[in-house]
Amino acid sequence: MPEDARPLPAPGHMAVDFEQRLDFDRLRAYRLERARAALEASECGAFLLFDFYNIRYVTQTWIGGALGDKMTRYALLTRDKPPMLWDFGSAARHHRLFSPWLDPADCHAGMLGLRGAIAPSAGLMREAVTQLKDLLDDPSAPVGVDLVEPPFLFEMERQGLRVRDAQQHMLDAREIKSADEITLLNQAAAMVDGVYHDVVQALRPGVRENDIVALVAKRLYEMGSDQVEAVNAVSGERCNPHPHNFSDRLIRPGDQAFFDIIHSFNGYRTCYYRTFGVGSATAAQRAAYARAREWMDAAIAAVKPGAGTDQIAALWPRAEEFGFENEMAAFGLQFGHGLGLGLHERPIISRLNSMREPVELRPGMVFALETYCPASDGFSAARIEEEVVVTEDGARLLTLFPAQDLVIANPY
Repeated sequence: MPEDARPLPAPGHMAVDFEQRLDFDRLRAYRLERARAALEASECGAFLLFDFYNIRYVTQTWIGGALGDKMTRYALLTRDKPPMLWDFGSAARHHRLFSPWLDPADCHAGMLGLRGAIAPSAGLMREAVTQLKDLLDDPSAPVGVDLVEPPFLFEMERQGLRVRDAQQHMLDAREIKSADEITLLNQAAAMVDGVYHDVVQALRPGVRENDIVALVAKRLYEMGSDQVEAVNAVSGERCNPHPHNFSDRLIRPGDQAFFDIIHSFNGYRTCYYRTFGVGSATAAQRAAYARAREWMDAAIAAVKPGAGTDQIAALWPRAEEFGFENEMAAFGLQFGHGLGLGLHERPIISRLNSMREPVELRPGMVFALETYCPASDGFSAARIEEEVVVTEDGARLLTLFPAQDLVIANPY
């Protein structure tokens, strides 16, 4: 990457009158065009989408996780018609008023059963499939579905529809990010940059892991996050093995502690680990961090167009080399995963899958790289994560909070 490359934008407010910043109309057009191209490239006559990331990608609408993940919202994308949306009750009316890129006639109230709370025998699924079948350009063509409840799938088959997998096609569509998507991903990461400064100041003996989680969530929502999906807070003897959660453990002097901040800004997500020493660090803790950093730096250096994900995975230690019986048991520790509207998009990089089915890196891919190294003391561990965008010149970092060396919070 050229030394004088201009930083990627993280503009804060998305629109002002005195600068050209993010263009939401362009973002919507790009996403729908990518989804349509994926449909055209498939054997399907239509995509029926229940995955709420795919729904947002195609219809540019969103409703929070409490209702968005109940398998009630769905969207239909055909080859010859605008996207159609079925949403929870009054949300459909809201879209008619505030989502002018959708035809109001294509925004329907819908209800299928709230993950089975309304039994299929009530007939809601049968009525929905009948309606969808009438809207298809060619009911004899296969219908691609991304996620589906078994009773809905059975009803589609009972009414003569042939079902195919749409998720692979939609993940293909979402793989290459536009400049606007990269700006949103960078803005989300910039917010976490700032929150980590607050974490370092607060990280001291007597603070609990859940106190840090509360601090992170509060600050992110104050900064404009639309969803704090998760905060892993792991310290002391909980570091090894990695539990992937937080507790009410009291943080103590000399602890090694790591955190993963997962949130979204305008739908675009972060996955952003940092490791700290609390007051001080032992030689074993520093050595573990240095090794995790070496693995990370090697992976970042290998990121360039045309490289394979197997080449990156090969730079990381085998599971047996850091205390696990096989790659399945160690999955997610030496790891890479695409970022976008979803937390785990393509490419997925690990020794578990990349050696058998490598993916070629292309400009516009955005993914997180994660390394983990247990310390020789048997309980501490270092965890580092960097988010990168693939450019013609290699990797550019989105995650900028210092991590080249182990940061000591409130040193004694």
